[in-house]
Parts: sequence; C-alpha cells; structure tokens
Amino acid sequence: MREGEQQTIFDSSSGSSLHDYKISADELKEELSKFYLTDNQSKVYIFLGKYGSKTAPEVCRALKIARTETYQLLATLQKKGIVLATFGHPIKFSALKLNKAVKTLVNTEKERVKSLEKQEEKIIKLWDSIPEFLKEKTDDSENRFQMLEGVNPINAKLNEMVSEAKNEIIVLGSEKDYLRLYHSDFLENITNKKCESKIITSCTDKTMYIFENIDKKQIKCMPANLKDEICFIMKDDEEMIFFTKKDGQTLQSISAMWTDSKPLMYSMRLLFEFIWSTSKQA
Repeated sequence: MREGEQQTIFDSSSGSSLHDYKISADELKEELSKFYLTDNQSKVYIFLGKYGSKTAPEVCRALKIARTETYQLLATLQKKGIVLATFGHPIKFSALKLNKAVKTLVNTEKERVKSLEKQEEKIIKLWDSIPEFLKEKTDDSENRFQMLEGVNPINAKLNEMVSEAKNEIIVLGSEKDYLRLYHSDFLENITNKKCESKIITSCTDKTMYIFENIDKKQIKCMPANLKDEICFIMKDDEEMIFFTKKDGQTLQSISAMWTDSKPLMYSMRLLFEFIWSTSKQA
C-alpha cells in the first residue's frame, strides 16, 4: 500500500483485524443488491456510512475505483436518495443513515410498482387493438425453455409453479441454495400447498431450521460424498427450474433456466429418485 493510502475493510486480508468486518460488509452488499444496488454502489455507500464524509478523490483512492466511475457512482447514489452532497468546495459526500436509506429505497420500489399497475389496463387495450397475424398455431407440445436472471423474476416463476402445482413438487439443492430460498416465499408456499413434496438437501444441523414448518418425512439429507453442485425444482413432471451456478453471483445476477422439456425432466427425475433412495431421513 502506497504512503497516504487508507486501508479499508474492503481490501483487508484474511487473518487481519479488519477481515471479519469485510465478511459482514460483503453480506451487506449482497443484501443491498436486492434494492438494485451494484457491487460498487453498495461499496461506496458502506464506505461513506462507516468512514464518514469524503470527497470524490478520497473515495476514489480509498476504494481503488477509477475516477470517472467514482463520480458516476456518487451521482447515481444521490439520485437514489441515499447519498448527500455539501455545497462547499471541495464537495463532500455522506451516506444517509441506513434505516432512512432502506426506507427510501423501499418507497422508491413501491412507487415503481404502483406506476406499473396503473399501466396494466392501457397495455392490455393496446395489445387487444392489434390483430393476430399468425399463419400457424403455436404448438404447445414443443420442448421449450426460458432463461431467467435476477432473484425477482426467478422467485416470481417459482411461486407461480407452486401455486399451480396439483400433485408434487420436488427440490434438490445445496445448503446455500436453500438459504436463498428461505429468504423468499418459496418454502413457506410449499408448506401451505396441499400437495406432495420431496426435498433433498445438504444442509447441516446448524441450518435445518430452514425446514422447521415442513414435515420431516418429506426431507432427506444427501450423502456427504455427493457433490451439491446441482439445484432444481420440478412441478408435477410438467415444468422445472434449473439453476446455473457461477462464482461471484449476486442476487441480481443469479440465473436459472425454466423448461417444460419432457426428456430433460425425465433425466432429472431419475437423478432425483436415485439420490432420494441413497439419502437418509432428516
């Protein structure tokens, strides 16, 4: 580190006194991503909140973010209403207190949803005003897929699947996958749904609280020698969501594939039943 540079929690190394705070800061960035803050936007907000008012050059040097990007980040955070600027020279930036910042972000999202709801009727009228020019009817029997990205579109699709389930829902995933699902309405919706469900997990005793409201007969723990790289949810052998995994995923960059492909679901069903037969009851 060059002379005059400030070490922050973001560049602390493992074993240092700041490293534990870095872990908390990384988790906080993950939570802030739910409000559509990018990694660097969250980083700047946390830095200003925990290190006090700073000028743009000070933010740039401390966080090692390019000068042009730093000014863009500060401008965006001001537009979001969670960073304030002084009238003085040099201009200093400060973070809104967290409770007020979260309330601001939540209210912004509520207003966006209200605006979209108001547009629904207009959009439907415009759609209906255009005739169909289909020469051939769409064949719903074809194997189809859809790529989903971001926690909100994925959760919306999962909850739709659960609400339409008639016979069975099966779920296979790692501890990390179930922790993510736990913070959505998915597991609660399964509990409330009156249909058969089977759940295979690699959760340890420490995280089994995730399933506290689910009948333990419906849950099995996969053998330790099996890799938990796969996560999928299948409904009635009619449709499924398969999560694609990559390093460094945030909640907003997480991706999954929805499909109603019979061959693919048949293969995943065979895999699930094999793991279920070799797994122990929770």
